[in-house]
Amino acid sequence: MALPKAYRLKSRKDFQAVFTEGIRRHGSHLTLRALRPSAKTSSSQDTAPKMPPQTERSHLPPVKIGITISTKVSKRAVVRNRIKRQIAALMYGLLPKLSPGWRLVVVVKPTAAELECGSQQFLQELEQLLAQAEVFNGHS
Repeated sequence: MALPKAYRLKSRKDFQAVFTEGIRRHGSHLTLRALRPSAKTSSSQDTAPKMPPQTERSHLPPVKIGITISTKVSKRAVVRNRIKRQIAALMYGLLPKLSPGWRLVVVVKPTAAELECGSQQFLQELEQLLAQAEVFNGHS
């Protein structure tokens, strides 16, 4: 299933911001680039009740996800599109677990084309990379 339009990273400016300012986590088949939400709480509100962070979290835009795959992975567009669809479907399944406001770019490495039906390996690697970058809910 494709990602809903509200969750897609589309513009070149957004991709460049993630690549220049974001953090990077590497796996064997994928690289995750992640840019934290720009809204930050001040340290003087540490004694405030738990309600304001929740309301601030609700004002954050949804997580935006982009997937890049170059011709180095495969010269055949069919192969590249299949991998891209697999990753998009896996990210769609992970959407409820992701914190809002993040901008993510998943870069597919050339070793990914060697996997025959590697959606399970992609899922394990994506979850590991997202956990390392602290993008899941509960990790800020």
